[in-house]
Parts: sequence; C-alpha cells; structure tokens
Amino acid sequence: MSKTNKGNFFEDFTVGQVIRHATPRTVTVGDVSLYSALYGTRFAVQSADSFAAALGYPRAPVDDLLVFHVVFGRTVPDISLNAVANLGYAGGRFLAPVYPGDTLTAVSEVIGLKENSNGQSGVVYVRSTGFNQHGTEVLDYVRWVMVRKADLARPAPAATVPTLPSALAPDALGAAVPVLDTASWRYDLSGSEARFGDYAVGERIDHVDGMTVEEAEHMIATRLYQNTAKVHFNQFTEGQGRFGRRLIYGGHVISLARSLSFNGLANAFHVAAINGGRHVSPLFAGMTVFAWSEILDTQPLPGRDDVGALRVRTVATKDHPTADFPLKTGDEYQPNVILDLDYWVLIPR
Repeated sequence: MSKTNKGNFFEDFTVGQVIRHATPRTVTVGDVSLYSALYGTRFAVQSADSFAAALGYPRAPVDDLLVFHVVFGRTVPDISLNAVANLGYAGGRFLAPVYPGDTLTAVSEVIGLKENSNGQSGVVYVRSTGFNQHGTEVLDYVRWVMVRKADLARPAPAATVPTLPSALAPDALGAAVPVLDTASWRYDLSGSEARFGDYAVGERIDHVDGMTVEEAEHMIATRLYQNTAKVHFNQFTEGQGRFGRRLIYGGHVISLARSLSFNGLANAFHVAAINGGRHVSPLFAGMTVFAWSEILDTQPLPGRDDVGALRVRTVATKDHPTADFPLKTGDEYQPNVILDLDYWVLIPR
C-alpha cells in the first residue's frame, strides 16, 4: 500500500461526496503579521486592538481574507492537489469573527462535476465550510476548480452543474460583526472620512497604486496557508508545462487587490460576502498588479444602523494601470485583466 498521497483526480470525485480535511490550523499573531508583510493591508479594525476595542470588538479580528485562505488551504490536498487552475467562487459568507488563537478546520461537499470536452480534465464544484474550535461556522463558500484526469479512458460522470446565487441578500450579511459604536470611528486613524452615504451606485474608483509580485513572496504566501497545489511550487515540473513557470495562487491576487482597494475604500473594513469571482488570466512573478472598483449597490442592513453594505466589483490587472478602468472589449475580457471579483463589504454609516 502506498503511503504517499497523490491527491484526487477528476474521476475520483462523486456528487454528494463529503470530505473532512486534515490538519487543523491555529491562527496566530505571527500569521497576521506575515499576512500584513505580504500584502501591506492597512484596514484599521484588523490592524489595531485599540481601534477595534473602541468600536466594540474584544480585540482586532483576523483579516477576513486570511481566514478565507487558511480555510481554503485545508481543502487543497483533497480537492485541488492536481488542479490545472482554480476558476471561480460564489455564495461565500463570513459568518463569525476569527481572532488570533482560534483553530480552523474545514469540510467540503462535492456539489457538481463536468468533464471538459478534451477528456483530459474536468471541473469540480465544491462547497467548503470552515469551523472554529467551538464548532462555530466562520465561513462557507462555493468554488469550482479544473482538475486533471489520471485515467483518460474512464467514462465521464453525468454532468451536474449547480445553480448558484448571483449575489447574497443584505439580510445574509453582518453576522461576523458585533454591533459597533461607530461614534468612536476616528477618521484620522481609519484613513478616510468617507462613510456609507458617501458612495453612489455606478461610482468607479481607481485605486492608483500598484504592487509588483516577487517569486519568493507568492510562494511564502501559499505556504503560509498550507496550500500544497503543485502548480505554485515546482519549477522542475511547471517548467515543462503550459506556461513554463509557476502559477501564482489566485487568492494571492485577491488579497493584493483588496489591499490596493484601501485607497478609496479605507473604511470598508469587513468583507461580508463573496458573490462571485473569476480568475480571468494567470499572473506570474515580476508582474505588477493594479486594481479599480465599481460600486454596484448600496444597502442598509436589516435591524442595524451602525453599518451599511456596499456591493463592490473589483477588477485587478497585470502591468496595466487602471485609470481607464479596463474590463472587457465586447464580451471578452481585456488581455491584462486577471481578476473580476463581486463582493459585499461593510462600512460605518
């Protein structure tokens, strides 16, 4: 019996399959510091215990996307060790705050399968849920990933593509944020005077700054999350593959774009939900990431007057500043677009 894990291939998955993922992960202040070093995130609630405590948190919560990456990392050895690429997300909800010292675990259910026409790979749809040490759900989301086949002769399962929501409703948001004393929200410390009422549907924001990705950075980041997908680490193998080099983890791009969005959305302190997202094209080390955002919707939260929700579409590019708000030409994405992310953020009213 082989004691090494070769991971699951497309033909190993079945709809309805439930996988409890190995390696619980305790999130530490060291993880938080390293995350800040990798992305330069500056949102005040997640950066300062004093700022968070003045608003009503017990201390600064862990950055929402660090929680996402840690939960995502639990799932990789079982879901996407043999992935060609992670393709997209939908229906993501941040359900409870996470603090340093909390331990996260994950469970996934396969909810869809569709073999590609080339017969060499297929798309696997999974719903993954992250829990803390008390069994409280902190996050759930759907993702779909292209996975290689090992046995090309094996017949494909009947195609099952799940119906996914285009966006989460406002009443599904806010569970991870206690009722805040927003009178204590200090503009001089948060970095912006703009609150909920200062944003309008259709408004576009160029986040201006760019970040160049170095080879070591994206590999350190992916190892931080214990994401073992082969395409990110093994230049010996990837040098002989389609791109000739290691592919940067798509979540790395999401965190870069979120960090860049501080310039224009500094008070949008909490990612409440991920409605949908697409990794449009690959990113490689040496390229510079830029981002812009559009406000798609503004909604009060039922029963709350401390925070409101902005539905934001953030578009990230490679080696293309975003003053011209690049996105699509006709129905096709422009060649420098790498990420198209639709999500809800909370901001003080």
